[in-house]
Amino acid sequence: MLSDVAELSAAFLAQEIDIYGREVILELREKNTAKDERPLAVGANDVQDAAVPEAGNLSEFNEKIKTCVKCALGHTRKNFVFGSGNPNATLMFIGEAPGQEEDEQGLPFVGAAGQLLTKIIGVAGFTREEVYIANILKCRPPGNRVPLPEEVETCLPYLSRQIELINPRYIFCLGRIAAQNLLGLSDSLGNLRKRTYQFQQKQVFVTYHPAALLRNPQWRWDCYDDLKKFRAVYDAEVGGKPPMQELESKKRA
Repeated sequence: MLSDVAELSAAFLAQEIDIYGREVILELREKNTAKDERPLAVGANDVQDAAVPEAGNLSEFNEKIKTCVKCALGHTRKNFVFGSGNPNATLMFIGEAPGQEEDEQGLPFVGAAGQLLTKIIGVAGFTREEVYIANILKCRPPGNRVPLPEEVETCLPYLSRQIELINPRYIFCLGRIAAQNLLGLSDSLGNLRKRTYQFQQKQVFVTYHPAALLRNPQWRWDCYDDLKKFRAVYDAEVGGKPPMQELESKKRA
């Protein structure tokens, strides 16, 4: 069966070359396989869950889901970490899951990584009050371990509804875990950072998690490049922001 398909394919290609010429066929092939720079629409764009309650705004939605115990994390958390920021934000940041300090305070990114995220937001030309910040999970995994698939499956519809209510124009995924789970992809962070994506018709960018930058400060240059890529799109489509802050004039490591 496979040999028959191969023979038919070879015969068809030979016929096309005979009719159109080898150069034309190769040119068409190159065009079809060339890298497409448009945002990549991914399969996780339509996260739906009939069990997710309807709400007219974020505050109402938080009240309806903050006592959730659909997964085991609901029984081990100290505080439900819904998210914080501008409910009408143009730009949204999404991390992996709450850590110990976030679990203590019930707010996202309040520790050392949160302080660095505030600086990253500032370098991009925004203030923390302008953007919205949330996580894939709304409860802390014990020991800050990586979220389990069943936990993501339970919690992601909440985030999806949250995004609908905020209706940001742009989303930044912070780190590999956030990007993989939001976009439904399994690529490495290096590959994920190379493209832009779409989730619910929002343009999605990917960069490092601030905690990773604390451990590996040499990566700040790559993060800066990710911010510049975002700002190029933002300035072309929205505009009105001052130029990005420059990092210290130091040779890249």
